[in-house]
Amino acid sequence: MNEENMVQDEEIDLVELFAILWQRKVMIITITVIAAIGVMAFSIISLVLPPETSPLPNKYTPTALMLIDNNKPSLSPMLGGMADLAVLAGLNVPADSNFSDLAVYLVGTNALLDSVVDKFGLIKRYKIKKSPRASSRKELKKFLQADYDKKSGVLSISFTDIDPVFAKDVVNYCVDYLKNRFDELGLDKNKIERENLESNLANTLNELEQLEERSRMLEHSVASASLQGKLPAITMDINRISLELAAKRQVYTQLKVQYELLRVTMASEKPVFQILELAEVSDKKSKPSRGLICIITTFAAGFFAIFLAFVLNSIANVKNDPEVMAKLRGKSEK
Repeated sequence: MNEENMVQDEEIDLVELFAILWQRKVMIITITVIAAIGVMAFSIISLVLPPETSPLPNKYTPTALMLIDNNKPSLSPMLGGMADLAVLAGLNVPADSNFSDLAVYLVGTNALLDSVVDKFGLIKRYKIKKSPRASSRKELKKFLQADYDKKSGVLSISFTDIDPVFAKDVVNYCVDYLKNRFDELGLDKNKIERENLESNLANTLNELEQLEERSRMLEHSVASASLQGKLPAITMDINRISLELAAKRQVYTQLKVQYELLRVTMASEKPVFQILELAEVSDKKSKPSRGLICIITTFAAGFFAIFLAFVLNSIANVKNDPEVMAKLRGKSEK
């Protein structure tokens, strides 16, 4: 018997709720439609206006991808005698840190943030007047993101702005900054050795060419020197240059062998920091989703209208109840 009464009460409550909504249907529909039209008009206007003046402009988020090799020895042993340089670079390197942690950390350092702010004039661009240095860093951190995917080993850097070209330039500048930082810290030994060998090869080749040119000049002057009695001196110079040429050729050959062996080694190893893809100018906005905003706003307005209908119904019930009104009047008179 009690269960039947409970079922009947629930049915009565549902009927009453539906009756309240039906009674206020015009208000509910009107509020929902007005909200839907209003948010759609707002979205269209924000799309038509220039990005600089639009209340809801399109924003673009270009992304650059870098491969970070964490399979090499941990960061602290790699730094070794370069700990002082790491301190100067503003790095506090824990014993268990890896290269991806370093890369993500560097993106948030004041050195990088200040470099981007100064390079692209963000203080003026964002119209910052109070505490320009601290405020510009805080503003930049809102739009500059660095994320590392442990599964793929890929570090992504992205920047969001209403100007896709500007956003692309900021991202690529940050990539170059990170690449230079890794080079300064000397984490990729093979890369440093390759650069040194390339420099030594170029210098040695230049010296070889100079010696060969001097040798040719001396050989051309042998005929005239024999007539002037200077042949012995020129012969000695030719012999000395020949010895220097032989020594330089041997040095060049050894450097070339080392360079080719290093190239083979590097071909089988991944560098610590490798740029996979630089940022490009985005032709598709990343946000806002105006359609989603319209849907959420319309549903929110509908729920608000339903809530308002119940509130108005409660107020009407209170006004129509003499006992409650008498109590309220009695309290107000007291």
